[in-house]
Amino acid sequence: MKKFLVIQQKMIGDVLASTLLCEHLKHHFLKAEVHFLIHSNALPVVQGNPFVDRIRLFEPEHRKNKIAFFRFLREIRKEKYSAVLDVYGKLETNLITLFSGAPIRISYEKWYTKFVYTHLFRYSSNPETTLGWAIENRLLLLQPLIPRLEHPNLEPKIHLSEGEIQTAKDFLKDNEVDLNQPILMIGMLGSGPSKSYPLDYLAETLNLIAEQYEGTILLNYIPSQKDQVTKLLSKCSETAKTIIREDVFCPSLRAFLSVLSLCSGYYGNEGGATNMSKALGLPNFSIFAPWISKKGWLTYNTNPKNQGVHLSDFDVAINDIPKKERKKDVQAFYRRLEPELFKKPLIAFLKNHILADQ
Repeated sequence: MKKFLVIQQKMIGDVLASTLLCEHLKHHFLKAEVHFLIHSNALPVVQGNPFVDRIRLFEPEHRKNKIAFFRFLREIRKEKYSAVLDVYGKLETNLITLFSGAPIRISYEKWYTKFVYTHLFRYSSNPETTLGWAIENRLLLLQPLIPRLEHPNLEPKIHLSEGEIQTAKDFLKDNEVDLNQPILMIGMLGSGPSKSYPLDYLAETLNLIAEQYEGTILLNYIPSQKDQVTKLLSKCSETAKTIIREDVFCPSLRAFLSVLSLCSGYYGNEGGATNMSKALGLPNFSIFAPWISKKGWLTYNTNPKNQGVHLSDFDVAINDIPKKERKKDVQAFYRRLEPELFKKPLIAFLKNHILADQ
């Protein structure tokens, strides 16, 4: 029996995108066993996935403690994997792949790892991408094993149980959120300041939404960001405040996913929440950081439910500015993406995909 290991550390969006590799492998090798190596913080988006036979967690102690890391390497080697697909491609995963002993080892081309892998690929830069480079790059890694995919347009999915969804319904009802009205989840903050649209600009767009919208607005945030919530609300109109329910807070990521699945759509900063909403089949409108590639992460962009806005949509010249420079002065570039620039597509998204059945 074939046994595969897919390695994807770190961010939730990356982990979700890489679940596709597991799904494709299970489609093409029906009796194969597929293991998925991730960081523990991404576990909630993989739980319940029927295409992953075993989730292997790379814990903080594996990075901090050499003995723990060596024991982890021995466990990996004992599995006798047929192939390892290393999506992450950093030093720790280079070592994991090398010590796995797998006869087929696949990753991306870097000068210092050529001796580790049997198959290496260069990152895609297809200018006509419809899947998004984040997806295309991952599918490249399947080529040595699957020359032709049976379902090339598969999308990542989050799998929730009926019990989890019912618990989320009860939670919203207990908080007096009307499930018969549209619920819009707002990605208030990105993973850091460099991926967060200015709060005064975001508030301006929420005020605009409130003028068009009858329903509930929920905010995606963590307890340490409560001050930012207060700051955002201070800049919102009284109309917007009446529909924003900042008090409806999910205690865990899995609970958040269950509530998100009941929402009508997602709007806000591009990042993990964007990818989670897509994986739940929700319409989404994302604001991209000026230094992030829209071609990379506006995945499945032929689907009108997947929309996003980037400064380059209005100022193509910024593409000539190095990514590092855009990230270093990110707030100045963000200030150039004024809400008025994307007012019309945002309202159209709201009317066509969130309020269409109202």
